[in-house]
Amino acid sequence: MKKTIEDYDLMGKKVIIRVDFNVPIKDGKVVDDHRMVESLKTISYAILKKAKVILLSHLGRIKEESDLEKYDMEVVANHLSTLLDQKVHFVKETRGENLENVILNMQNGDVVLVQNTRYEDLNGKKESGNDSVLGKYWASLGDIFINDAFGTSHRAHASNVGIAAYLPSGIGFLIQKELEILRPAIEKPKRPFTVILGGAKVSDKIGVLKSLTEKADYILIAGAMAYTFLQACEIQTGSSLVDFEQISFVKDLMTKYSDKIILPIDHVVTKQIKEEGSFRTCFINEIKEDEFGVDIGSATIKLFQQYLKDSKQVLWNGPVGIFEIEAFSNGTKKLLEICKNLSGDVILGGGDSAASAIKFGYENAFLHISTGGGATLELLEGKKLPGIESIYEKEN
Repeated sequence: MKKTIEDYDLMGKKVIIRVDFNVPIKDGKVVDDHRMVESLKTISYAILKKAKVILLSHLGRIKEESDLEKYDMEVVANHLSTLLDQKVHFVKETRGENLENVILNMQNGDVVLVQNTRYEDLNGKKESGNDSVLGKYWASLGDIFINDAFGTSHRAHASNVGIAAYLPSGIGFLIQKELEILRPAIEKPKRPFTVILGGAKVSDKIGVLKSLTEKADYILIAGAMAYTFLQACEIQTGSSLVDFEQISFVKDLMTKYSDKIILPIDHVVTKQIKEEGSFRTCFINEIKEDEFGVDIGSATIKLFQQYLKDSKQVLWNGPVGIFEIEAFSNGTKKLLEICKNLSGDVILGGGDSAASAIKFGYENAFLHISTGGGATLELLEGKKLPGIESIYEKEN
């Protein structure tokens, strides 16, 4: 069992907390602060215990100079100040004399947010490549390291695994919550256990498919991924996205688990993805060559509901349609409504699934909405997450 933030005396200590503030920003404002809100318990605990709180996070991907301004974290610092109701000191650099002086002059209970850790990726991918010199440098700024960024725990970066190599470490309340809910849901699921699996490419979820088809009672396949399954059943899919390299894998899966895998029977199709474009609903064998699927239809929603209504546990990962466009969001909305009214436990597996629930007002409707995307998937596969494995173990 991993050490937690509660296992340390934080009084007067410089506590580096790796958070996941990789949040969407539009017109200079944070438009979805779910991940930030979920980290508040850990940050507030450190403040209450009179620690000097140093926050590290990435934002977006830094590939070229123009990305630096786009993914500057000052907006995030300002939003965090509002959430905490106290000043968050923002340092525009990821290392150097200014950062060191700010930390040197911190008082107990102060909070500092350091600039986007992925600024260090611009020249040599030092952050995402877990550069040992960078990890050691960041570790030198603190006394204790707490990882509370579940969303990046499947990656070995300088800001998690790198720092943990040099400091006493623990996990925060967010990661603790994720593990306490997700691990039992996979290892000892309540039954019937139904999975809704969407998203685009089968290749992104081979491990999850292998793992969940063994453990779940039913797998409801939707989203763009459904068209690879339909193609494997020799159903024409028009211009829909198909992961042709995985057809053989899907055929084997369908043969082995034909009683578990449930496919759509109708869908919304269009010739062009845009808000004002024309679209129609048809059965899966009626799609035309120049059309592609963008949502599940009403008959599929009713079919899925039959499997969901008696489920004691539901895990949903991946969107069932292009929910960002109103015309193609009905399937997602209806399934969210159905899941909200279930008596069983409903867990949304992060990423776009979480974003859709928050967008349509279901943020507090379910047992759990994970803050992870890739991390959730890898945990579901049964993989070890390096950002968590690197944390100190509790002593027996």
